[in-house]
Amino acid sequence: MNILVTGGAGYIGSHTIISLVDNGFSVTVIDNFCSGHIEAINAVSKYENKKIKVYNVDFSDINVLEGIVKKHDINGVIHFAAHSLVGESMDDPLKYYKNNVAKTILFLEFLKKSGINHFVFSSSAAVYGIPDKNPIDETSRLNPINVYGSTKQAVENLLDGMGRAYGFKYISLRYFNAAGAHKSGIIGEDHRPETHLIPKVLKSVAAGKNKAVVFGNDYPTHDGTAIRDYIHVDDLAGAHVLSLKYLIEDKKSKSGVYNLGCEKGYSVLDILRKTEEITGKKLKIEFAGRREGDPAILVASYEKIKKELGFEFKYSIGDIISSAWNWHSNHLNGYIAT
Repeated sequence: MNILVTGGAGYIGSHTIISLVDNGFSVTVIDNFCSGHIEAINAVSKYENKKIKVYNVDFSDINVLEGIVKKHDINGVIHFAAHSLVGESMDDPLKYYKNNVAKTILFLEFLKKSGINHFVFSSSAAVYGIPDKNPIDETSRLNPINVYGSTKQAVENLLDGMGRAYGFKYISLRYFNAAGAHKSGIIGEDHRPETHLIPKVLKSVAAGKNKAVVFGNDYPTHDGTAIRDYIHVDDLAGAHVLSLKYLIEDKKSKSGVYNLGCEKGYSVLDILRKTEEITGKKLKIEFAGRREGDPAILVASYEKIKKELGFEFKYSIGDIISSAWNWHSNHLNGYIAT
């Protein structure tokens, strides 16, 4: 089977390519490299001893896509390509709606016309906003509090409509914090700017600064800091491939949405203590005020995908931080160092 991965040079996309190849799929990548890294694709090709077909093209460039899809006889799609910075989405909503929604409409219209009927969408638990309960399950109210989350909800609404009207087969995966790096150490997280807790702290340690800033220490949690859930990027990649295989191989497969979360959250201080344990470095922790819109606890359930698709986590929070430390300590400048 031949799979098209949009945004395949990105953090989660590149890890998913490895999982696809390991599961016997042939992979074609499209990426406009506004944030992805060709070095990640090259590293995957070398690791798998298999040339990954990659095109520098925007996923909305239908004229070019038509030739790519025909040339490689594409059977299914995993769609990662999106802008994903929450703060930026609030500052520039037009940029986010144009890329994440308007372009995706064109892309889905093209897939429908091309007869490609197996689609896995990288969504976000940001569609829930501030939840009424934790852990969050798929029946929880959708009420995104930022533009990024709203764009993901808009695409999910479109997919639901396409499923009902055309029988279009899709799975949307909602998750919060992807973290960690591939077990081989060849690829990892290299966002610019970096906004996520684990890579920010580990990059500081790798640079010898050992600094960590904690936003808010007066939340109603066990240590006063906010609690979040984390999923190893390799587990997340596996979930995307599992979802695609289900759509393709199970004749009775049904479209749907699934959460991916550890169900047990970790506070910011929990993460920092684990980081100290793994790196052997004492952190200089600074406390700052809460960030606007940050809820005390965000933890997602994965009971539905466990029950219906058989998904199970392989990696612990220790595995996440250890693998990320392996990557950052050997790639001080990210992919520039390779």
